[in-house]
Amino acid sequence: MPDYSTFERPSAIEKLRAEIRGIPYRPAKRKKQTPQQPDPMAIRNLFTVYTGNRWMELGDREPEAKMLFGEFWYQHELCFLFANTNTGKSILAVQIGNAIARGAKTGPFPCTAPAAKVLYADFELSTSQFHKRYNKPGETDITPFNDNFLRAQFNTANLLEANTGDMVDDELLLTSLEYRIQQLQATVLIIDNISCLGAGTGNAAGALRLMQRLNAMRVEHKLSILVLAHTPKRRNPSLPLSVGDLLGSKLLMNFADSAFTIGISNTDNSLRYIKQIKQRSNHQVYGDDNVCLGRIQKHRNFLQFRFDGNSPESQHLLTAAQARKQQLAEKVLQLSAEGHSQRQISEQLGIGLGTVNRLLKG
Repeated sequence: MPDYSTFERPSAIEKLRAEIRGIPYRPAKRKKQTPQQPDPMAIRNLFTVYTGNRWMELGDREPEAKMLFGEFWYQHELCFLFANTNTGKSILAVQIGNAIARGAKTGPFPCTAPAAKVLYADFELSTSQFHKRYNKPGETDITPFNDNFLRAQFNTANLLEANTGDMVDDELLLTSLEYRIQQLQATVLIIDNISCLGAGTGNAAGALRLMQRLNAMRVEHKLSILVLAHTPKRRNPSLPLSVGDLLGSKLLMNFADSAFTIGISNTDNSLRYIKQIKQRSNHQVYGDDNVCLGRIQKHRNFLQFRFDGNSPESQHLLTAAQARKQQLAEKVLQLSAEGHSQRQISEQLGIGLGTVNRLLKG
């Protein structure tokens, strides 16, 4: 005799029955399915187990990872470059990518790896914007890029055609990039920037899925990956840049092999500094006491960082008092933009009218 104990009528039939009876339709709660335990034999090879000494022997046979951008980024690493908007992240990333394509150093930072094919996935600049950065009238005979440097521009219209609803957008983008990596035989991938790969980077589940996917691509295709990201808009300018300044879930940094950041000096808005944040292949060289200084300049037809010396990061930070004043000025300007009078701002923030007036005048 058939077993009807687990039989469920289709919802359309249940809705029709409810209408005939003249009662509200209330869908039945679905029974939670008990997850099945995986077959131990099917998963027996997920872990490789050797003695500690055997792992040391295997490690001796592994080739030493070469530098791609000095001590900041090594071969086969997944690395983050993060900074605030308009600090020069993309400019530095393109400069690094073009140097790797030639097997050459970036400024004073060596590239000990041989020349490699680089795929730069650009979600930021249009064709004309990219052209403007690397073009100078009267020097059209100079080719700024090595042929190993390949730029991929995102086509929104093609994404809409490709998205059948079976995959989320970030999975489509990464699958398309993976196809191009295989097609071009690229060994270096630069993604500008992570916020374009999906809205899930701010929560743990989305960040975990994305980083697992990137790491799987890194291992399968023996890639070196540099991912650009932002810092929170309102961070305390008196504090040193740190791991916590990467915008998004903390899991993003947990899955990275290395990370570095760009800061703007508060003594000179045109001066930038670069700082190591995380490293696994070596010890920290460019930390709080030894950040690298540089300025963005156009050399002939190539917009790039020109590096000049080192210094402690503390020399480029605001004092606590300066930071409080800056934050107060931002609040005053925000309230004024919202239509509040100077007197209302004074009362709301608990400061004098003269202070409000002075801060509004700059």
